Amino acid sequence: MSRNAPRIHTEPSAIARLQERIDLLPGGAHVSLLMDDGEEIEGIVVARPSAQLFFGPNGSEGTNATVRLVQPAMYQPESVANTDVWLDRIVLVRRLDPEAQPAPAPGH
Repeated sequence: MSRNAPRIHTEPSAIARLQERIDLLPGGAHVSLLMDDGEEIEGIVVARPSAQLFFGPNGSEGTNATVRLVQPAMYQPESVANTDVWLDRIVLVRRLDPEAQPAPAPGH
């Protein structure tokens, strides 16, 4: 992967937001990501992302992260696709896997 990023972050609050998103994206999680342009991307997290140093468009160094999602094709394995997503573009992470659903209240 290139060490260049379309955007980099140096402010502690922006880096903390990246870390919050990283915490929501464990490996194997089935997620739907709402992006800053309104696009929704669904897939399975290949591996938990980690914040890394990148060079921005002007050559300065800062932090960003990507997550790789796989969109499995159950009936057409040849159409499996990987998508890399910049974490700073994610507005909302929704977990779709059953493990992420709240457990029913006892007695129900």
